[in-house]
Amino acid sequence: MNLREIWLTRRHWLAMSLAWDGARAQDAYPSRPITLVVPFGPGGIADLTARAVAREMSVSLRQPIVIDNRPSAGAIVGASLVAHAEPDGYTLLLMSNANAVSAGLFRKLPIDVQRDFAPVTTLGVFDLALFVAHDSPWRSVEELIAQARAKPGKLTIGTIASGSTQHLAAELFKSMAGIDVLVVPYKATPAVVTALRAGEIDVAFEVLGPMLPQVGSAAVRALAVTSDRRFAGLTAVPTVGESGLPGYVATSWNALAVPRRTPPAVVQRLHRAAQDALALPVLQSQLLALGVRAQGGSPEQMRLLLASEIERWSQVIQAAHIERQ
Repeated sequence: MNLREIWLTRRHWLAMSLAWDGARAQDAYPSRPITLVVPFGPGGIADLTARAVAREMSVSLRQPIVIDNRPSAGAIVGASLVAHAEPDGYTLLLMSNANAVSAGLFRKLPIDVQRDFAPVTTLGVFDLALFVAHDSPWRSVEELIAQARAKPGKLTIGTIASGSTQHLAAELFKSMAGIDVLVVPYKATPAVVTALRAGEIDVAFEVLGPMLPQVGSAAVRALAVTSDRRFAGLTAVPTVGESGLPGYVATSWNALAVPRRTPPAVVQRLHRAAQDALALPVLQSQLLALGVRAQGGSPEQMRLLLASEIERWSQVIQAAHIERQ
């Protein structure tokens, strides 16, 4: 055997050894705690969803999943942290509709949400709804639209911060209904609820989950939900599409993602653990109580969802003439 043959043989066995070590490392995954970065504060729908899913996934993975809350505008800080983490499956991102909105809302971002992450799975979808005060004269979306058309510029719709999913859902409603109304952004949900109950605004667009106690106590009424199906906990409440505005859909969602270049075997291990968790009736019930419909999917389905949501909300932002930040 000449020197070249010896060198090639050694190179072959080194490559085989490295491949074997890598395969063994992936087979052993996970061997230590995992961090799930949630780009929102504690106690909200995203945080509670993440904690509920992580608790069940940790059983399957046999390792704890630690929640790391990193709230910021547009979920940018948390997403950037994960994008630059080691692609080893030990740092996950709770991705959401906020990441899709940010792509069209900000002039410059430190990350590319489509390029810098490997999708794992969607976790759940949650509706928004149109709410009115308990003593509002309007009993349906049809009546609301008729009033807005009869008195242009008089109706007021409250949402949380400009550029939020709630705000964009209201702008989409305004555009599709062809009505002239004033959309008023507030800092947070409690301020929206206070304004609605005090009569400062006529209607509110808000995530359904946090408003369920208000509906249950008859402090406010839900006129319609914004998804393409009725919410299981409020079956008497129609969708906006059923209420005179066919084609209108505005939902939000949560999902799991990891840094790009994460080994496919690790992505599949996380995907399998998430699907097993979402199939549990106890978790489905916990999420439903938050107004969230458990909904898994393949990495490819999540990739397509993200791309379509970026395109859709970018169009809404442009149509509403919302200035990019």
